[in-house]
Amino acid sequence: MHTPAARQQGGASISGRSSQSDCLESFRTLPQRRRCAPLLSRSPASGRKLSQNTRGRHHHQVCANASSDRGLETHQWYDEEDYDVVVVGAGHAGCEAALASARLGCRTLLLTLNLDRIAWQPCNPAVGGPAKSQLVHEVDALGGEIGKMADRCYLQKRVLNASKGPAVHALRAQTDKIEYAHEMRCILEATPNLFLREGMAVGLDLGPNDDVQGVKTFFGLTFRCRAAVVTTGTFMNGRIWVGRHSMPAGRAGEAASEGLTEALLAHGFETDRLKTGTPARVDSRSVDFSHLEAQPGDEHVRWFSFDEEVHVEREQMPCHLTHTTAATHAMIEANLHETPKYGGWVDSKGPRYCPSIEDKVVRFKDKDSHQVFLEPEGRTTPELYVQGFSTGLPERLQLALLHTLPGLEQCKMLRPAYAVEYDYFPAHQCHPTLETKSIQGLFFSGQLNGTTGYEEAAAQGLLAGINAARRAQQLTPIVMPRNSSYLGTLVDDLVTKDLREPYRMLTSRSEYRLLLRSDNADQRLTPLARDWGLIDDRRWNSFQQKQAQIASEQERLANTRVQPDCALSLQANEISQQHMSTASSLADILRRPHVHYSLLELHNQGSNDPMSNAAKEAVEIDIKYAGFIKRQTKQLQQTTAKYGKKLSSDMDYMAIKTMSMEAREKLSKVQPLDIGQASRTGGVNPADITALLIHLEVRRRQQSKATKGQPERILTRC
Repeated sequence: MHTPAARQQGGASISGRSSQSDCLESFRTLPQRRRCAPLLSRSPASGRKLSQNTRGRHHHQVCANASSDRGLETHQWYDEEDYDVVVVGAGHAGCEAALASARLGCRTLLLTLNLDRIAWQPCNPAVGGPAKSQLVHEVDALGGEIGKMADRCYLQKRVLNASKGPAVHALRAQTDKIEYAHEMRCILEATPNLFLREGMAVGLDLGPNDDVQGVKTFFGLTFRCRAAVVTTGTFMNGRIWVGRHSMPAGRAGEAASEGLTEALLAHGFETDRLKTGTPARVDSRSVDFSHLEAQPGDEHVRWFSFDEEVHVEREQMPCHLTHTTAATHAMIEANLHETPKYGGWVDSKGPRYCPSIEDKVVRFKDKDSHQVFLEPEGRTTPELYVQGFSTGLPERLQLALLHTLPGLEQCKMLRPAYAVEYDYFPAHQCHPTLETKSIQGLFFSGQLNGTTGYEEAAAQGLLAGINAARRAQQLTPIVMPRNSSYLGTLVDDLVTKDLREPYRMLTSRSEYRLLLRSDNADQRLTPLARDWGLIDDRRWNSFQQKQAQIASEQERLANTRVQPDCALSLQANEISQQHMSTASSLADILRRPHVHYSLLELHNQGSNDPMSNAAKEAVEIDIKYAGFIKRQTKQLQQTTAKYGKKLSSDMDYMAIKTMSMEAREKLSKVQPLDIGQASRTGGVNPADITALLIHLEVRRRQQSKATKGQPERILTRC
């Protein structure tokens, strides 16, 4: 654990508000200037609505007029460096944050170390998987971009856990990493109010109230802003390891970001180190696929995005399956001392659910073999990603290790595997809005908060970008409740629990996963995003039409009855192994096990109106699992009533002597919003929650008595 005193301060530190020119002061004090235009603003002169494409130009013109009014035409350049929101880092969190901020009308700068590596996928070029796909669907439902990008750039798609219930169905897409990065940059460059810039952030400029007023760069420039989002991924003091050799880098071939950690430490932030890794890449032309098991994509393609405009099918590429051998395990066991972890020169925690191959061999000694997947990285590159085979072994041993895998006996290695360790800031230092507790207008998201994965990063980035824009616009911030979404669960876990290893989203982390399915993410979240200004008219009209279709079809199925001797009933009997002796509604038939909507269509009992596959699936799930959904909804309501009691942000937990000292310390650190969040805080047990509830009730009664002005009873002895 590192504290401000534990490291020598270096780089550019956070400073107080610096003096500025009259030009800047006139710019800041203009009464007629709005910091951020709303989604639809009006021209001051005519009251005419301004389109989204003209908002940025109007904003720029107001700034230029401010300078000329004071006779400071020579300083109009400063408007080019003044923004509402600055986003540091252009990975998956940074891109979502910048897009959300710009789409909400804020003049936004996206600052990155390398413009050629925007939205890069340095590890596995894939999106989705268990729980991660739910996050992607939710980000899309809220107006984010990662789902659309995966749909545009996929190489292969598969639904995982398809034989299980809909709560754990998981869409996974292998993506073209080169096309993905190119397409995302095109989206960013075409977005009004959004500006790209290459540079390294090394500090912040703070106002007298510890509020963000600018972001400082390595070359001495300060970009003025009202809010900043830091999404630096693995780059803050990053160091990559290959065996005993290491070098400063955020990832292979890219420099680390230095100075920002030290600047934040100087202001009292707590930091620590985590690590992750990536396997070698091999040349597909040197692999013998003849004895490997092909893993083709699904015949029926599913989609992450609810926007049907991006639903364009393309040719799929297969992955292939191989496995480790006894020779693989023997070589690893003989050389464990050569790896950073087992050699003892790196002690940072790595991801529990994505272990290196040496970790698998050590932890699962009873297994003779482990699966290894060979996955293409793009349509225009021969590189294959060797999934499940990340390692910290020296490069001189890696090729020999690859040659022990069936099919790779003669393979050529294009890039070695490596591990990377980096600084992160435990997210208990953030509010559930992802704004830091100690600096107003500063937001953290992505791997900086201790998570792992593109999907977790994108979800955090979206929320941070929304709230950064709302901070700049002086609007109430958004909090996603835990029971509303996987995004809410993710953020609640991050800010409540004292996590010391990379956090990965799992379906088991959500208590309400039957309600928080992928198929209903738009139903749950799109109306919220519409209210915030992230869903345009076209997308909103499409959403309303889909929901109307679902409701209409459910009503039709409930009111349409068929006889027990009709062909549909007889086949449903055979499929479900349940005999039907009386007339039943189509909804009752669909509710039976192993019966799907496609059976109704086969017997001409489907909808007369064209319906998308997603709408049909939603109808089927709502009908088939209605009883379970109703029961979990009731449980949720009961839990909300019990744990929804709000807690004051200035509550003095140390004064509640009936709670354990550990609970008082943890709650003082986390400052939970309600009883539910307090109960989920590590180190707080049920007895502590009972003591807290009693304390709140006693205080309520005391305040009630004081409000009524009742005189205090005085007991006298006769």
